[in-house]
Amino acid sequence: MSDTMEERACELAVYMIETGATVRSAARHFGISKSTVHKDLSQRLKQYNYALYVQVRQVLDENKRERHIRGGMATRRKYKGDI
Repeated sequence: MSDTMEERACELAVYMIETGATVRSAARHFGISKSTVHKDLSQRLKQYNYALYVQVRQVLDENKRERHIRGGMATRRKYKGDI
């Protein structure tokens, strides 16, 4: 993980763009909190690297559109015993 907030935000953005990861999975991968990931990507990155921000915003918006589906699938796995 990088030393500065700017580098960390850029690393997070590249990771999410390449993998299509969610905020939660990116936080787990980098060992930081979800709120830090979200703040880095939605606020700090916009100031540091706008082109990268636009790309990561597409991933974040797609994940937001699909989250109700993922939640339903997780609930189904939980009650069917497929955890």
